[in-house]
Amino acid sequence: MRLREFEDNDIPMLRTWFEQPHVKPWFPHPDAWIHEISLRETEYNFIKHFIVEVDNQPIGFGQYYDYTKGGEECHGHFDITGSYSIDYLIGDPHYIGKGYGKELVKNLIKLVVDNTDAINIIVQPEKDNAKSRGTLLASGFTYDKANDLFVI
Repeated sequence: MRLREFEDNDIPMLRTWFEQPHVKPWFPHPDAWIHEISLRETEYNFIKHFIVEVDNQPIGFGQYYDYTKGGEECHGHFDITGSYSIDYLIGDPHYIGKGYGKELVKNLIKLVVDNTDAINIIVQPEKDNAKSRGTLLASGFTYDKANDLFVI
């Protein structure tokens, strides 16, 4: 697996992935995601976007960012100092259920550790997204029940 930097010509493919039945419930506002990615070199330059490839075949998307710059308020009472977060998806349905999600998360963790001053990584998938929650646990995250977060 390789994570390469996102390019403008990846936008149509990502848009197609957002419409996949296994992705759509978790990314309900694809135009907002595309807008953010389109401004990745200016307003959203604190977010690092990637296309996930296996054997040079694009299969998914991932990103990481400094949580304090993301404007999110879903961390409960968790101290977010030094926190980063990740988002990810396997877009190609042929690669679902084969361990690529776990590998993708581990690659994102490595990128955060190697390229930032992160103290921790926090993620809050939807409560009913059992697959993502399982992937996070299988990738080394622990569940912080008090704040409804996955933390590593």
